[in-house]
Amino acid sequence: ELALHAAHTCHFLCCLCLFITNQNSKSQRNQTKSVETDKDPPQRPRRGWIWNQFFVLEEHIGPEPQYVGKLHSNSDKADGSVRYILSGEGAGSIFIIDETSGNIHTAQSLDRERKSQYVLHARAIDRRTNRSLEAESEFIIKVQDVNDNAPTFPDGPFSASVPEMSDVGKSIFQVTASDADDPTYGNSAKVVYSMVEGHPYFSVDPKTGIIRTAVSNMDRETRDLYPVVIQAKDMAGSVGGLSGSTTVNITLTDVNDNPPKFVQKSYQLYVPELAEVGKAVGRIRANDEDEGQNAEMTYRITNTEAAAIFSIATDAERGEGVISLKQPLNYEKRKVHTLNIEASNTFLDPHFSHLGPFKDSTSLRVIVGDVDEPPVFSMDYYIMDVYENSPAGTQVGTVTAMDPDSTNSRVRFFIENEEETLFYFTIGVNSGVIRTTQVLDREVAAWHNITVVAAEVDNPRMVSHVTVTIQVLDVNDNVPAISGGNDVIIVCESTKSGQVIQTLRAADLDNFANGKFSFYVPAEYPANPNFTLKDNGGKTTYLSGAYKLR
Repeated sequence: ELALHAAHTCHFLCCLCLFITNQNSKSQRNQTKSVETDKDPPQRPRRGWIWNQFFVLEEHIGPEPQYVGKLHSNSDKADGSVRYILSGEGAGSIFIIDETSGNIHTAQSLDRERKSQYVLHARAIDRRTNRSLEAESEFIIKVQDVNDNAPTFPDGPFSASVPEMSDVGKSIFQVTASDADDPTYGNSAKVVYSMVEGHPYFSVDPKTGIIRTAVSNMDRETRDLYPVVIQAKDMAGSVGGLSGSTTVNITLTDVNDNPPKFVQKSYQLYVPELAEVGKAVGRIRANDEDEGQNAEMTYRITNTEAAAIFSIATDAERGEGVISLKQPLNYEKRKVHTLNIEASNTFLDPHFSHLGPFKDSTSLRVIVGDVDEPPVFSMDYYIMDVYENSPAGTQVGTVTAMDPDSTNSRVRFFIENEEETLFYFTIGVNSGVIRTTQVLDREVAAWHNITVVAAEVDNPRMVSHVTVTIQVLDVNDNVPAISGGNDVIIVCESTKSGQVIQTLRAADLDNFANGKFSFYVPAEYPANPNFTLKDNGGKTTYLSGAYKLR
């Protein structure tokens, strides 16, 4: 095609030269440029350059230099007396002129994309006199385009994205090819786009290069990356056109079209009965094939009974449900707990609500593990009492403790090794009966605190402690005593009848009713009519005069 085009152009130029040489009226009408010399004297005929604008095909690879055109002056009589001189861009190197005939040829192949036209100057001189026959004139040689450049995508390869499950025809990306050929000449730079790779998922507009979705059910979870190869072909896509291609890597972005899913319908978790309340005892996870925000979920316990004992929190970073205790576990009371757990998406997309519900549920059996626990006392603390002056060996009370484990190990009791408590009390190793070791005096110590230790027989390291407070109860074992011990009372003779002479005070070390007393004059002592004794019903009595003393 290129050879035919070149032959056609050369034929056109040859015809053009014939028209110029003959200088007939028709060639004069087809001239595109005619530059006249300065006006000659009236007696001389009018002269001037005669040529058309010159064209030359780029990328000429023929065996002979490419003919460009012919310079001719109307002063040339074809006798060889005229010498043609060429100067300007490429003269002598790219363009060679026959000085006698004025024929111009190219000395090398030209590239329009490197330089599209050359500006040259022509002179005609008389060989004999070396006198200018024509004034120097400027002309242009244009390099005519051939389709020697393929379309390119200088910025490729490209990356683009589109949401999964998008409708057919959704615009994704536009590619634009560049062609260095002349867009104003023929179809050398007219590009048509087609898809080489990417069917049947995508399509490309032949004219605009816009890539669109071609199917509506592309699933990111099945495939998330599609390398799409786009070809651009010049010559409007016709046979023989040059082509170039690029790759557009299309990534499907995620939408929330998948609900959470538990791998199993039931799970099992072992938790020792001594697990600490408030601390995590296990984790559970539901899978979501989506990603990012679309995969976020929350967990909850749906059965009320289990929710009272267990709690579940969402670990957003790991997508897990963290199970903790709200109440302590007891193997002996309940060995298995069943939790109904639900996982549901946090963010929902209304476009895909028909694919719901976006949640799933499972059951979790919590197996309570038996742990060797220390003995448990029947009370958190004990208060006992015993009367003072009771003989040594008197029973004060009994503490009881038992092994809470299923083994039900026997328990032994001890009083913690404190010197004071060992002196007053002892405990039955097997019975837990506390007894006195000596007679107690309430007035010396009314309260005693001891610590009782219970240890398992089968595992002595399993021990518990409890505090026992023992109150010593009062008995009436103390007589009242009058304070002061003053046997002599001085009375003034002017003391009036009924006037208090002396207040007598007494005390009793006993307590409550045992410590109450009254004042009176013993019957064995004769009554003295001069004085009276008034009991205040408490700890004091008044001694008064019955008569005025003289």
